[in-house]
Amino acid sequence: MTPGEISALISAHLPGSEVSVASEDNTHFNATVVSNAFEGLRPLGRHRIVYEALGSRIGREIHALSIEAHTPGEWARLSGRETETPRG
Repeated sequence: MTPGEISALISAHLPGSEVSVASEDNTHFNATVVSNAFEGLRPLGRHRIVYEALGSRIGREIHALSIEAHTPGEWARLSGRETETPRG
């Protein structure tokens, strides 16, 4: 799988979210997901939502996935900006 394919799957599962996925080898991936769907959820619940988007691809086409999952407000504070979200 490519980062673009993974990004598309996550975006389809979480409409309105901002998703950025990167990989150097198309096997190990890093994803940053900013979504209102994460409001009120702990990290495990957020990761579970992202894994649901990828289904059985985890452990097969996607050997490893590192996830940063934030609400828009958290992302604004982390990035030092009030309105900017990741693009990718």
